[in-house]
Amino acid sequence: MLGRMATGFALLSISPLHEKAVYEQLTRIPEVVEVHPLFGEYDILVKIQASDIDTIGNIVINKIRSTKGVVDTKTLIGTKSLEG
Repeated sequence: MLGRMATGFALLSISPLHEKAVYEQLTRIPEVVEVHPLFGEYDILVKIQASDIDTIGNIVINKIRSTKGVVDTKTLIGTKSLEG
């Protein structure tokens, strides 16, 4: 069933000194399957797996953006169209 799930990635900008708390909150969201702290333009990268693209959007809006300390997000949707 995992092969049929939609995959998304969100790049997060976090307000200073909130990185650890946001990281911990993100790990509690069931659809967030990976959380990676970053150095550079963004502070955290998350991988999201859900039943469809709309669900990924809802997770980003209702669960990730609403997390205290998250200032901005950029969401990318994965595709399998390049696979044979």
